[in-house]
Amino acid sequence: MQPVKTWSTPVAEEEGQIVPCALCGGSRFKPALFCEGFSYVRCVRCGLVQINPQPLAANVQRRYRELFGEDYLAYELKNEAAFLALQKLALADAGFFQIEKELLEAKTEAPRALDAGCATGAMLAFLRERGWQVTGVEISPSAEYGRGRQGLDIRDTPLEECRFPDESFDLAIASHLVEHLNNPGAFLGEIWRILRPGARLLLITPNIDGFQARLFGSRWRSAIFDHLYLFSARTAKAMLKKAGFSVEGVYTWGGLAAGTAPLPIKQFADKAAKALGLGDVMLVKARKI
Repeated sequence: MQPVKTWSTPVAEEEGQIVPCALCGGSRFKPALFCEGFSYVRCVRCGLVQINPQPLAANVQRRYRELFGEDYLAYELKNEAAFLALQKLALADAGFFQIEKELLEAKTEAPRALDAGCATGAMLAFLRERGWQVTGVEISPSAEYGRGRQGLDIRDTPLEECRFPDESFDLAIASHLVEHLNNPGAFLGEIWRILRPGARLLLITPNIDGFQARLFGSRWRSAIFDHLYLFSARTAKAMLKKAGFSVEGVYTWGGLAAGTAPLPIKQFADKAAKALGLGDVMLVKARKI
């Protein structure tokens, strides 16, 4: 049985343009994944996998703002508790709670956290309860929901348009966002600008070098129309270093999707993938230097 793919906006014919590789600027690509109605290519020079020709940024944003934003909100609400639980486990793997303890003890005021692509604001609410000052960025209708339900500070424009002051935040989280962006390098550069020296970025994204991706290929659940880029640990680390970050660690999880194998096999695959760094999703912990 193959896994059900991650939720995505429907495949559609949109205006697109050939773009250079977002990591190395290269212009030579080879076929990578052939999916239903779209495909990915791999940069010959650095190996970054991306959709190319790429849809225009205005059309990508329109999907979430106008066309399918309410569908996305329903999906997020249905899975909110499960997603938050997974994020907490990932934070623990990355040593977040020790980082938090040190910050709370050292600062005279509450440390500031940014969640870019915060969806319904569940992570923001969790951090606020733990003593953080929190700000979110979310362009879909989930932003309005989060503000209304939680009274949270959630901006509904892309991060680069928020114009936060330099060195505003002690922590940034970007969970399942960077793969959706037309210009992930510019996004990471903006994160670097608004983090204080020594502050961390916790970047969560699907892992194209993981066991599931290798097993299922174009049927991999994260090979979807909305994922403009598919990162490996190597290409994610290279992009972070290019933006000025020092990478402190990579943590992966997820061996087989639920329903694709009997439970004992899934449990074994999950443990093995985690131990070998071949999990379906990865968290890259980086520090501003």
